[in-house]
Amino acid sequence: MRTLAFVITLVAAALGLSAQNDTVVSLVTCYPGSDVYELEGHTAIRVDMGEGRDYAVSYGIFDFDAPNFIYRFVKGETDYMVGLVPWDYFISSYRRQHRRVEQQRLNLTPVQKKRLLALLDENLRPENRVYRYNYVKDNCATRPLALIERSLGDSLRLGYTQWDVWSYPVSFRDIMRHYHRNYPWYQFGIDLALGSGIDYPLESREYAFAPTELAVQMAGARVGGAHLAERSEVLVDFPADAAVDGPTPWYLTPLCVCWAVFAVLLGFTIRDRRRHLVTRWVDAVYFGVLGMAGLLLTFLIFVSVHEATSPNWLYLWINPFCLVPTIFIWLKKCKKVVLWYQFINFAVVFMGLACWWWIPQSANAAFLPLVLGDLMRSASYISLNSTK
Repeated sequence: MRTLAFVITLVAAALGLSAQNDTVVSLVTCYPGSDVYELEGHTAIRVDMGEGRDYAVSYGIFDFDAPNFIYRFVKGETDYMVGLVPWDYFISSYRRQHRRVEQQRLNLTPVQKKRLLALLDENLRPENRVYRYNYVKDNCATRPLALIERSLGDSLRLGYTQWDVWSYPVSFRDIMRHYHRNYPWYQFGIDLALGSGIDYPLESREYAFAPTELAVQMAGARVGGAHLAERSEVLVDFPADAAVDGPTPWYLTPLCVCWAVFAVLLGFTIRDRRRHLVTRWVDAVYFGVLGMAGLLLTFLIFVSVHEATSPNWLYLWINPFCLVPTIFIWLKKCKKVVLWYQFINFAVVFMGLACWWWIPQSANAAFLPLVLGDLMRSASYISLNSTK
């Protein structure tokens, strides 16, 4: 989860990592930063071979300035890299950002250490260092964990985290909301773009997609009854959330803003009832915004290769058909088209809202006022135009 502009040292070829008797291999956990792609933290593997050969093997490196990066990221073509970074440079970058860094030395046998370094060396080769990144299943934390498991040649039992004692099943979205609590608009966007693929109950190992959760699990990890990792050593001593932005003021949160939008729609709806006339520009703007968001969801669901974007049940009320009233509400000859759309829209959205408890997708609380506004404007249009 580091940008290429920040990590400038990439291997052009594998450097021949080799296990010496005094080689120390550690799992390094960097706590959350202020940028949205840093909110779960970052994981790296430190390989200290002595004699000045001290490196961090870092997955999840990307070049934000690469051509068409945003388009390819949205489409799901998230080709990230693994890089070998000089340790002094790696640690100093986090120190400058005031981000806490901890290290857990791995208790590996010489054979296990040799296997792990061979796997890292293989990943670092030019033909292998680019891989298709997955935000929750193949990222900077899950990759090191998978390599450590392969090197052990034995079953790894991870320790427990706070999520193991929750009274109900935990999903990827639940853990994301925990880490994104100070960034509600970012979470609002995730809840809009990502469908039910991140809402299934997780097994304990899947919590490790978040680097700081992996660190907690690694503290209690055992292999054949023995602890895998030594007690965490603090390398950069800042509070865990020192680099994270403070909470968003309540009046700027999506929930407050969306209820304000509902209040505006309610005011115009009451006015329309008194005048017996639909305020067309209000519907044109509101349904236009929903329609544009629907175009984005269409791309994510049907074009993007992100596995978590489909199915997305929000498509019931955020879809390109929302553009029908935006376009045709201005044409008198198309009044029936708009009326039929509002009939169908009201029925579909109402049924979706009524059945949401049984739909396997968690919705952002800020969506409720927007859905109610959708129903209210549809009902108002039907009431004022059906008798005519």
